[in-house]
Amino acid sequence: MAVALTDRVDAAAADAIVTIDALAAEFEALNREIWHWAEPSLLEFRSSDRLAGFLEAQGFRVARGVADMPTAFIAEWGEGEPAIGILAEYDALPGLSQKVQTTQEPLAAGAHGHGCGHSVYGVACSIAGVAARRAMEKHGIAGRIRVYGCPAEELLVGKVYMARAGVFNDLAAAISWHPSDKTRVMLGRSKAMVSVRYAFAGVASHASVSPHEGRSALDAVELMNVAVNYMREHIKEDARIHYVITEGGVQPNVVPPHAAVWYYIRADRHEDVEEYLAWVDGIADAAARMSRTSLVERKIDTDCHELIPNRVIGGILDRALRRAGPPGFGAAERQFAAQIRQTLPNRRSAVDLNDEILLLEEGKTSGGSTDIGDVSWQVPTEQFVAATHVADCPGHSWQITACTGTSIGEKGGMVAAKTMAGATLELLVNADARDKAWQEFRDRRGSAPYRLLIPEDQKPPIPPH
Repeated sequence: MAVALTDRVDAAAADAIVTIDALAAEFEALNREIWHWAEPSLLEFRSSDRLAGFLEAQGFRVARGVADMPTAFIAEWGEGEPAIGILAEYDALPGLSQKVQTTQEPLAAGAHGHGCGHSVYGVACSIAGVAARRAMEKHGIAGRIRVYGCPAEELLVGKVYMARAGVFNDLAAAISWHPSDKTRVMLGRSKAMVSVRYAFAGVASHASVSPHEGRSALDAVELMNVAVNYMREHIKEDARIHYVITEGGVQPNVVPPHAAVWYYIRADRHEDVEEYLAWVDGIADAAARMSRTSLVERKIDTDCHELIPNRVIGGILDRALRRAGPPGFGAAERQFAAQIRQTLPNRRSAVDLNDEILLLEEGKTSGGSTDIGDVSWQVPTEQFVAATHVADCPGHSWQITACTGTSIGEKGGMVAAKTMAGATLELLVNADARDKAWQEFRDRRGSAPYRLLIPEDQKPPIPPH
């Protein structure tokens, strides 16, 4: 960047950091509320409303119920071009309720908990938007900020249906982050994934007196699962297929007339997911014929694409991250971390809390999936991670829930907010960087079509509530 442009970005980013530090108490209050609510995917009513209301009170124009999802929102401030998007999440995970303590004990047995850190995730994105907005006003920076309230990341639903609705199409760039045990920019890819449900119908009968008159829908599910397990030998090593039986009968002396199974099919490339889905579909049809039952439903809940990285935006995030500085964990937080880390079976790191900014990492493919991937197929997109829990925590764990509800999670989230605010400001003022990010986006994506397997008229799979 030219010196004058660099000075302008540095001055605006410095003011955003001051704003975020001044909002520390608000950050904590927001996080603790959303952490305690711990709402399920697509049912994050209080969490969504709290963040949307906070942004509205800060002068943002808020649209609620985006893309037929009551808990999705878009909060926008500013006028004209360019528009920079910040992607927020706030859903919790089933069975991961946990008290803020170093031994496992749920707040409510069987309840949801923020075992992926999404309470602090959504708050950091919202605070970043406010800080960037204030810096834009002070420094006369043109353009728009959008904070996207994206529900149901844990089901990989929210951004997929939002992308289908076209709400990201006019962005110049999109950024986000994720809670982690490290702080760094990671220019990697994720796995594409399709979530698909199969239901079979048979004929009930007495399993001992008249089994010959019955047709077991559970047999169909089990035959399907066995065949898919044999299929695994003949798919690429990067692919993953996993399932749960969601319905399998009521008691053993009744031949099950209904049974259902839910599959996730993943691979590094969406085109491979499409191929494997067709294979699994064929297996489901064959299982119905073998068991003399009927395949009565095949429903795709969501269809998530792999992440397309962007090194230009990654470099901007890396500069902003180093400007923000590390979390700065204190003695009490380190003591908490040391105690909770004793509950982990695999402790590889030499420290309990990572309190440094690591070098930018490039080239890895995650074992998981994210619906940010679908945004990255529309516009240049990149993300980073910040340390909000103890080192070596397994993903989706009670230990992460415990850390997220403390100042450990909030200090990492403050770093994330400062980073996103600074990166947003640089993307707003640096037209050359935006042009380069778009050129990279076109080069990496190539001519591959963005093809969703979800039927065009299908609504998001909002559960009963």
